[in-house]
Amino acid sequence: MSTKTALPTATPQVDARRSRKQNQLLVWVFLAPTLIGLGLFSFVPIIGSIVLAFFRWDIITAPEFVGLQNFAELAANPTVRVSFFNTITFVIAAVIIQLAIALGLAILVQSRMPERVRTFFRSTLFFPLILSAASVSLIMSYLFNQEFGLVNQFLNLLGIGSVGWLTTGFGAKVVVLLVYVWQNFGFTFLLFIGGVSGIPRAVYEASAIDGVTGLKQFRHITLPLVSPTMLVASVMAIISALQIFDQPYVLTRGGPGDSTRTAVMVIYESAFQQLEFGLASAIGIVLTLLIMLVTAIQFQLSKRFVFYE
Repeated sequence: MSTKTALPTATPQVDARRSRKQNQLLVWVFLAPTLIGLGLFSFVPIIGSIVLAFFRWDIITAPEFVGLQNFAELAANPTVRVSFFNTITFVIAAVIIQLAIALGLAILVQSRMPERVRTFFRSTLFFPLILSAASVSLIMSYLFNQEFGLVNQFLNLLGIGSVGWLTTGFGAKVVVLLVYVWQNFGFTFLLFIGGVSGIPRAVYEASAIDGVTGLKQFRHITLPLVSPTMLVASVMAIISALQIFDQPYVLTRGGPGDSTRTAVMVIYESAFQQLEFGLASAIGIVLTLLIMLVTAIQFQLSKRFVFYE
């Protein structure tokens, strides 16, 4: 008689382990394109920029190690100092105006308003954000042109006279600020729409019964309950404003003089016009550290001023 030997069967533990390994392999297969893209286009350039900050390199000749000399030149360069001052003052003005307008419009839109009207305002106010910053800035440069711009023609009709919007330091700053805020506050507006809509109506009704209305209601109810959204909106707005480039570059090329020149513009000019890639990398590192410092300060202050339900 022939005897048959039974084949060993896999235990449930072995099957589960094999299935887990297959799932892990599948996860890495799907993540691989993203990880490779991040490595090639994010991590490698970041590391390269940090290394390049300690070299002098103009693409034509071989890199020359100079240590901290690029950072010393950065501190001594008046154009760099002015650009950082312009950037910081611009960020303060732009973020305050952007948050104030976005929060005010969000409260107005979320008030007792028909749903169709709300949808119209949400779409209209968000629309500028999807436009190209360069194309918007180019159109605005014609609108604010001193000779034939529509803005000055309207002012002439009112008897005010033409204003040198793009030919004076103060006028150029105002135009850059207005164009930037108009194009970017839509995203902040949507954030506040979500924050304001999350406040229960019962809270407002109860406060109204207690006699808390108007500005007191805004101060003691709306602001505390919308403070988490305010934190997110302010962090994103500051990070974005610190990197402003398109609007001043297209509208004024950093002028008149250096009145609208920003840190990112100096990085671009140092690298691609003056071929000082080491100096440009050093400026980029300082700007990155500034962004990280400001963000850390915001999160530290949020422990006192942000309230969670």
